[in-house]
Amino acid sequence: MGLSSNRVEDLSGHACNETIITISTTSTELHISNNQPFEVHRVCLPPHKTTLQKLRQRLLEIFFPDDPLHKFKNQTWLMKLVLGLQFFFPVFEWGPQYNLKLLRADVISGLTIASLAIPQGISYAKLANLPPIVGLYSSFVPPLIYSVLGSSKDLAVGPVSIASLVMGTMLSEAVSYTEEPVLYLQLAFTATLFAGLFQSSLGFFRLGFIIDFLSKATLVGFMAGAAVIVSLQQLKGLLGIVHFTSQMQIVPVLSSVFQHKNEWSWQTIVMGVCFLAFLLTCRQISTRNPKLFWLSAASPLASVILSTLVVTLLKSKAHGIQTIGHLQKGLNPPSLNMLYLSGPYLPLAIKTGIVSGILALTEGIAVGRTFAALKNYQVDGNKEMMAIGLMNMAGSCSSCYVTTGSFSRSAVNYNAGAQTVVSNIIMATAVLITLLFLMPLFYYTPIVILAAIIITAVIGLIDYQAAFRLWKVDKLDFLACLCSFFGVLFISVPLGLAIAVGVSVFKILLHVTRPNTSVLGNIPGTQVYQNLSRYRTAVRIPSFLILAVEAPIYFANSTYLKERILRWIREEEEWIVANKETAIKCVIIDMTAVSSIDSSGIDTICELRKTLDKRSLKLVMANPGGNVMEKLHQSNTLDAFGLNGIYLTVSEAVADISSLWKSEPESSI
Repeated sequence: MGLSSNRVEDLSGHACNETIITISTTSTELHISNNQPFEVHRVCLPPHKTTLQKLRQRLLEIFFPDDPLHKFKNQTWLMKLVLGLQFFFPVFEWGPQYNLKLLRADVISGLTIASLAIPQGISYAKLANLPPIVGLYSSFVPPLIYSVLGSSKDLAVGPVSIASLVMGTMLSEAVSYTEEPVLYLQLAFTATLFAGLFQSSLGFFRLGFIIDFLSKATLVGFMAGAAVIVSLQQLKGLLGIVHFTSQMQIVPVLSSVFQHKNEWSWQTIVMGVCFLAFLLTCRQISTRNPKLFWLSAASPLASVILSTLVVTLLKSKAHGIQTIGHLQKGLNPPSLNMLYLSGPYLPLAIKTGIVSGILALTEGIAVGRTFAALKNYQVDGNKEMMAIGLMNMAGSCSSCYVTTGSFSRSAVNYNAGAQTVVSNIIMATAVLITLLFLMPLFYYTPIVILAAIIITAVIGLIDYQAAFRLWKVDKLDFLACLCSFFGVLFISVPLGLAIAVGVSVFKILLHVTRPNTSVLGNIPGTQVYQNLSRYRTAVRIPSFLILAVEAPIYFANSTYLKERILRWIREEEEWIVANKETAIKCVIIDMTAVSSIDSSGIDTICELRKTLDKRSLKLVMANPGGNVMEKLHQSNTLDAFGLNGIYLTVSEAVADISSLWKSEPESSI
């Protein structure tokens, strides 16, 4: 047997059109333990590709893994134009099939989510330290934009608690919303513009994978911490405190609560506790019985109406209860002239926009995909990024702040039977009527009811069951969750998020730089080799040490892998001495999970081979991937391995090398 250059066939029967290194000049049939003929297959290189072809394929895999343009293939120019309009404006896809039956379902769901969106819009605007009217503006224009550009049938668009909290926290650290309200409003609109630019850019350049660095574990901890902080901040309204800290850490918030005990209002506390209990009870009933979803959807608006009536009727005796006061009637005023595009606070607006934009994008896409999976349709993440980004850019010019798909409103939308995004148009229409005609009715709406609505909404963000699952499944994920949670509570919202992302990146680096390796053994009666510590029935093969590497071999882990393999060999030799077994003659590395290798990895393989040669040990590789095989060939590493250095499977390597040992003198391998 020897090395040869031949034009051979691969396992699928197709010809390999490259000059390749093969194990032998002919396929060798061996007899293994079950007396069945055993064939040693040739290992071939992948088809030849130029550098430009490889670059093109790699870029397509990175940026277009879903092949979004597959519908355009083999179509006429007219059909391509129609498909292009449907691609960029999904309304042209579902619009022609829309009918009265769908409209009836969308009207019901749209009015249902409007009953939730109106009080939530006012409440979340207060959370962002913005005038309450801005929350209603943000529930009107963005849903209309999304209904034309969005691809999710169930996503209900509007302000959300997390983005509101982040914006309010980051801006108020530098600018006081009470002392400089105009500047604060300008920065909020500017941050919304940059959030939209960032979101749409991610979608246009298909860079959505960036938001994947916000792992599930990170978001679980971040949202729970944010929910706790938001709830504690609402103690200002729930207790009737006038002077309250603008800081968002748990210690200053609790200190401010008890330092201003003299400002507590018993009328406010009684009303707040009663309505909070009512809202939480309705939420709990709806959670246990999904058919009663309308209870949790209608309870915020019912609370606003009831509390407003109570304060109106008892206004002479309810001096301690703060109310919203005057809200301006009318449509969204243009805010293009209020954008803060130069000055010392511009970096703050950009930073706030990017952070709040990332969080809003993550929530919106996650919610859209969740409900798409329930209805068995697909949501294009990059198109959603563009839709959410463009609606925020339009919103920044029409007195809106950062909006996205809300989980609570989308859940109500789904349960109410929404069929298309027309439910967003119906909701926006209801908000429009409110803006034009109903604003004076909110004059006596107590601020305490807004605090109760916010607390009820954010409590659902505390997912202790998910945290418990993280602890059971992955301790590093649980650590990231804890870092995010305590970082938000004790440091700040942005830094807490940054710490959590850092832990997640550290986890990735840990897996890359310290990949898993294991010793394999044969499952008796089969040609399968599995982890010895995992399968008790697996047995060692005398004279062989079979190792599996479960990661690409890069510069970051090549030194570690060399040291770890040498340690495996030492430990195996110690085990052999202790158990008086046959000495090792051959080390086989199963390369099945090694998807790629770089120059440092190739050097490590060569150094390891030389080290083992000095110890009279043979190094063999089994099942290297096409990319790995190509680089080994181009670097002339395959020639250095000599005879029988590369095999298609571990079982073929064991059988072929064992056959050679039987046919050769005992002194040689």
